[in-house]
Amino acid sequence: MGEYAYLLANLVGGLAGLISFLLLVYIVFSLLISFNVINTYNQFVSVIYGSLYKLFEPMLRPIRDVLPDVGGLDLSPIVIWFLLQYGTPFITTAIRGLA
Repeated sequence: MGEYAYLLANLVGGLAGLISFLLLVYIVFSLLISFNVINTYNQFVSVIYGSLYKLFEPMLRPIRDVLPDVGGLDLSPIVIWFLLQYGTPFITTAIRGLA
């Protein structure tokens, strides 16, 4: 089980890094769209943003329900990002502890 635990911990860390990167891309796209810098009628933008929206909305919606309204500013992606950045090391350490 020892080698598999290290492989699983590396997989979890890699997936968390990928999700963090995609979340950053989602945040940047939503900011650029809200300030009309990029056009959503562009097919490439529409496909990328639509895919990221479908990926992250199920994670962000419950957090939006819990967080208080702060004047139209959406803090839920920041909460998810902090959970990924600071929660992943604890999870990978626990998985490595199984070895």
